[in-house]
Formats: sequence, structure tokens, C-alpha cells
Amino acid sequence: MPSTPMDNTDSTALSEPSLYESLDGQVAVVTGANRGLGRQIAENLDELGATVFAATRSMTHDIPDSWEHLLVDVTQSGEIADAADEIFSIAGRLDIVVNNAGIGGGDGDIVSESIDDINRTLSTNLRGPMLVCKHTVPLLLQNDGGRIVNVGSALGMLSREQSGGNPAYRVSKSGLNGLTAYLDGEYGSDGLIANSVCPGWVRTDMGGPDADRSIKTGAETPTWLCRFRPESPRGHFWRDRAVIEWLCFTLVVYIYLRLSLISERIPPLTAGVNCVTGVP
Repeated sequence: MPSTPMDNTDSTALSEPSLYESLDGQVAVVTGANRGLGRQIAENLDELGATVFAATRSMTHDIPDSWEHLLVDVTQSGEIADAADEIFSIAGRLDIVVNNAGIGGGDGDIVSESIDDINRTLSTNLRGPMLVCKHTVPLLLQNDGGRIVNVGSALGMLSREQSGGNPAYRVSKSGLNGLTAYLDGEYGSDGLIANSVCPGWVRTDMGGPDADRSIKTGAETPTWLCRFRPESPRGHFWRDRAVIEWLCFTLVVYIYLRLSLISERIPPLTAGVNCVTGVP
């Protein structure tokens, strides 16, 4: 599934974050870690010294012996809850959650996409990460600087024209950025660092053989986000280590004006509004 072309006008400069050189002593869980991008991210975190919990839909998947293997279908809340309990029982902590598991959905427009495809795509790509966060955020908040990395897509950018098919996939990835904004607004002041990332068009089973990026290249920025130290940038949508504006400023202004009609508590809107969180 090709990603929307990007250019320099999409990115916003931020100061360089402070990074962990080693993740020794830290614990990470990666969903969909048996293949593709998730596998590469998990391998990178392992090489950095983290204890890796690989969450996959089947225990028959081939996972390195040095990793912990969890049975997790992200559409099943009970399996996620059990996995969170197992992480705490084995490791006693959790520092990093990578919401990577996802599916592509149908290729047609909303009229032709089947109801089954719509339900399956939204359940996996959006409801799934929400459930993962529901059960893992309490563990992440036990230590300052817990990180959530949501693997998104440029196809979910509301700052770009939403056409070309894949409606459920596009909506699920826009929603994933909304989840990132919510997590930042709700828990950022408590030390949680939640970000989402577009890995680009990657040569995975979903991306296909014609994609312009290797799996290793696609995993670079998600891995980099996992290395953020406390007080690092949060609540953003990233690509190639730069912040991408996914929510157009016009839409932010519209939402602001609508809210201002019903509340006098809305703060002044400035040109420095964060295009993920919608606040300065």
C-alpha cells in the first residue's frame, strides 16, 4: 500500500531530543513482532539492550529465544490484559509500547469496501492500539518517561486530500494520530511520551515489493522514538525524525471557532499551535 508522497513543507523543526544510547534494563513490547516492520523494530530494541516482549497472534510464530513471546490478538481485550499481567510478572516494569500490528483493508472506495473489511480494519488498526494502551498505560506510568510509539501512515494525514480508496485504513490511521493526541493530553504531564510515526512506503507484505523503502529504513524512526528520554518531544506525528503536520491548520481553526461558541474557557489561538494536539 503506497504512502502519500511527502515534501519539505510537511515537516516542522524541533530541537534535538535527548536519547538513550542504551536501553539496558528497560522493557519493551512490540505488537505484530513476528515479521516485517514490527520484527525489525523488535530486533533493533533487542540490540539496544531492551528486554523485548514480542506480541503475536500465534505462538507458532518463529521468535528469537532471547525474546519473551506473548499471545496477543490486538482485537481481543482479554489477551492484551493477560499479556500486560505477564509482562509485569516477568519483568516488573514496562518502558516502551510499540503499536505496530495492523492490516491494509480494502482497496476500493467506501461504497465498494465490504462491511467485514471495514470492521476488521478499524478493529485491528484503531481499536486494537486503544485496547493495548488501556492495559499498558498503568505500567508505563510507574516510571517517568514511558514511551508509546504508534505506527501510522501518511494516508491518515488530514492535511492532505483524502481520496484514492482505502477508506477504513485511512480513517484508522487518522484515528491513531487522534489517539496519540489524546494520550499526550491526558498523560503527558504525568511523564508519558506518546508519539506516532509514518515509516514510509516499506517493502513488507502489506507494502508490497514495489515499495521504495527497505524494512530496515522504515524501522529507523520508530526505533529512534523508542530511545527518547524524559522531557523529550511528545504528542507529534513523525517521519524521518522530523515532525509532520497531519491536521491542517484550517481545520484546527474551524474546531477552535466552533468550541469558542459554547465555551469562554478556550485559550487564545496562536500560530504556534501543535498540529497533532491542536493546542499551543
